[in-house]
Amino acid sequence: MHMEANHEEKRNAALKRALLILSCVLLSIGACGGPLIMRLYFIHGGKRVWLSSWLETGGWPIIFIPIALAYYHRRTTEGPSTKLFFMKLPLFIASAVIGLLTGIDDYLYAYGVARLPVSTASLITAAHLAFTALFAFLLVKQKFTSYSINCVFLLTIGAAVLGLNTSADRPKGESDKQYIAGFMMTLSAAALYGFVLPLVELTYKKAKQTITYALVLEVQLVMCLFATIFCTVGMLINNDFKVIPREARNFELGESKYYVVLVFSAIVWQGFFLGAIGIIFCASSLLSGIVIAVLLPVTEILAVIFYHEKFQAEKGVALALSLWGFVSYFYGERKYSKQKESEMKNEKEKEKEVEIGKKDTPETAEVSQLDP
Repeated sequence: MHMEANHEEKRNAALKRALLILSCVLLSIGACGGPLIMRLYFIHGGKRVWLSSWLETGGWPIIFIPIALAYYHRRTTEGPSTKLFFMKLPLFIASAVIGLLTGIDDYLYAYGVARLPVSTASLITAAHLAFTALFAFLLVKQKFTSYSINCVFLLTIGAAVLGLNTSADRPKGESDKQYIAGFMMTLSAAALYGFVLPLVELTYKKAKQTITYALVLEVQLVMCLFATIFCTVGMLINNDFKVIPREARNFELGESKYYVVLVFSAIVWQGFFLGAIGIIFCASSLLSGIVIAVLLPVTEILAVIFYHEKFQAEKGVALALSLWGFVSYFYGERKYSKQKESEMKNEKEKEKEVEIGKKDTPETAEVSQLDP
């Protein structure tokens, strides 16, 4: 029985590692591709901020695919009585509230990207890591090691270094007022998302039901649905739906490519959100924030390649600091997990010794009674 339980533990740990790697890949695609596609829309004639914010979560029906696959897998083992959804009302309400906050964050971020180059928007977004660390400490009592503190420090310094020469990246024809508005909106988006990530982790901890990855997908579905509803209301008020056909005809890359950009934007952003909540499920909101932060300089390099944005020495320094911080965090986590495994092994050995001692005691007593 003990060997079976140990085998099950190892299997679960391996599955969780695989899921963590998959989540990191999805987050990498979304964090790098999302801003680039969004900026592509604005560069070539797109002007609808509410539409761009809607696309960040508008791909939520995609989540039905893994939910359906998980359901059919359970059905083969549990039979027709298996449930399609596990979510209870309190978790549904919490997910809906987080979804509305995500909708607000989507609009703030889309407004910033509409006004700023990808490189500038990325460096401002890097500030979200400091907010994530602060709210993770306040909401979920996140424990910090010297390695995680070092990582947050290096990534924050990297963002500050990038900020030394942002004025050179200002788009042509943009006024000071527009640039400052974009800057403040992006910073607000960073602060709000820094609050949302630990809030999701807190929701997992406070939920009065077992959190499985199937349930995590349901949480993501509800969050994206309500964020999309929020942005849909904004689009209706702003008459975006009426303008889309005209904007498509005037799009510099062509009408068909306009719709391709919109569809790919929705798909790529969905990868971002699935990756972020997957990492929170497998590890923590802090790690999710760190992965996002370390990908920001990568996004900037891609912006330099595809959009010919300037690559100053500051961006190279920021990239080096980000990679250093990322390696520091994972080295610390690996060291901590090895220490934990060693402690658990010692505890199990002590428990075995105690059990052996208990078994030996009655026999010793019988022998002493038989002795003359």
